Amino acid sequence: MELQAPPTCAQPRAPPTPAQPQAKFLGNTPTMIVSGSIWKRFFFLRWSESGEMETTDVLTNVPVVIDNGSGLIKAGFAGDQVPKSHFPNFVGRTKYTRLMAGGLEGDIFVGPRADEHRGLLSLKYPMEHGIVTDWSDMERVWRYVYSKEQLHTDPEEHPVLLTEPPNNPRRNREKMAEIFFETFNVPAAYISLQAVLSLYSTGRTTGLVLDCGDGVTHAVPIFNGFAIQHCIQRTDIGGRDVTNWMRWLLMKEGHTFHTTSEFEVVRQIKERMCYLALDPDKEELKDKDATGSYQLPDGTIIDIGPSRFRAPELLFQPHLFGSEWSGIHEVLHTAIRKSDLDLRKSLYSNIILSGGSTLIRGFGDRLLQEIKVLAPKDNKVRIAAPQERMYSIWIGGSILASLETFRRMWISKKEYQAEGMRVVHRKTF
Repeated sequence: MELQAPPTCAQPRAPPTPAQPQAKFLGNTPTMIVSGSIWKRFFFLRWSESGEMETTDVLTNVPVVIDNGSGLIKAGFAGDQVPKSHFPNFVGRTKYTRLMAGGLEGDIFVGPRADEHRGLLSLKYPMEHGIVTDWSDMERVWRYVYSKEQLHTDPEEHPVLLTEPPNNPRRNREKMAEIFFETFNVPAAYISLQAVLSLYSTGRTTGLVLDCGDGVTHAVPIFNGFAIQHCIQRTDIGGRDVTNWMRWLLMKEGHTFHTTSEFEVVRQIKERMCYLALDPDKEELKDKDATGSYQLPDGTIIDIGPSRFRAPELLFQPHLFGSEWSGIHEVLHTAIRKSDLDLRKSLYSNIILSGGSTLIRGFGDRLLQEIKVLAPKDNKVRIAAPQERMYSIWIGGSILASLETFRRMWISKKEYQAEGMRVVHRKTF
């Protein structure tokens, strides 16, 4: 999906009329049209100098939406169709001694600059499997989101909607709220479940969202707008694990990648070259000399063999990596089987894909094949693969934060100061 960047800073404007994104369906299903009628005006909660909350209809000061992905940060303003800012969620630190003045300034780099100069840096992701492991670096990333290079706005002037995967530790949510209220001094905040936002982006109220991102995969059944909490399934297998496995397989093929910056090269190879085979055993029996060529950043061209389909096989067969997690098709099937009998047919016929790892070539077809084997014979299995699914969580957050009815869901700073973390858990799923 090609992103169109809005202006460099927030200018007075009315919320845009969204295009109607199309979705590819697997399983003999007609094309789905997403309604744009839910993009409406909204109110902005702002704090006066006296500390009291005042309600102001300010179209220019819209809520900020930040999708905290383990591998990619997506951020922008509610009402926009695409995130204004999207960059790798890592922090780079120089690993060489500075000998000359006037060169690259600074020792710590975030976002596109870290990606641009990654050969000079040691890269570290502050999130692992959807959980923040380094809060100092995570705060740096969030601060960069508001900087002149990205959203170019003041966090004190905008409510913020944040995302997190299901079944995250309570402490993770509490620390997130603490940083935004006490460090960034936001006037209001809300932390939403990622899968619910993915469903919002499709204009549906019923479906089973399978979100497969960089750090975590989860299956969340939602029926008529209600997330069925006891059915939610999660597995800490994602795109980064596929990249790790790809690096090991490439080493067996004679291509060695050691450093953290070279790990990003492997990630790019994975995104460009990998595919999922419908029958991995038959794929192994094909011409073993068949390869694909890839040009490295230094111009070297390497030939990549069976690792192209062996690496993403980890998503369906985690035991190949020595992991005891279930395959993503089993995670999805378990989520449906735990739901009420009366809901299962609707869930089987409304599976929605979300997350960057679902963009691997052949992902949808392979998942459809695996689920058809597990599902009862009389159930029709249909899978929706929206073209914008890499950003569907953010798009859903943009829609939700734009709704006038969502105003009462915000956790205001006054509520946070009065109730502390209790209000964070009470007002979020």
